[in-house]
Amino acid sequence: MEQTFFMIKPDGVKRGFIGEVISRIERRGFSIDRLEVRYADADILKRHYAELTDRPFFPTLVDYMTSGPVIIGVISGEEVISTWRTMMGSTNPKDALPGTIRGDFAQAPSPNQATCNIVHGSDSPESATREIAIWFNN
Repeated sequence: MEQTFFMIKPDGVKRGFIGEVISRIERRGFSIDRLEVRYADADILKRHYAELTDRPFFPTLVDYMTSGPVIIGVISGEEVISTWRTMMGSTNPKDALPGTIRGDFAQAPSPNQATCNIVHGSDSPESATREIAIWFNN
């Protein structure tokens, strides 16, 4: 059984999509193994987004991700990583198809604004292991 890390980002929490996202996870048949409300800080975000810290948009990303609480969790199931990524939709909301979380709820960013795309999911088994350890201190 595969596991992955997921997050409902500040815009998803603020706009009231926690129940919708959790419901979609459960309706798909995945198990929710861990679930917590957290406030992200710059240190944890630097570890989580380590490959992005030198990018010019990183400070905007940190501002967005620290703008409110996030819901973090671990879900498990057969092929959960690839299936969850399909359920989320394209990273850029303007490219996300209807029926995906981002396609249904995310808003395209304005210039110089962070991409507020509701949710996050690990992109590989290695990323899932790393992100679970970062957020749950394993």
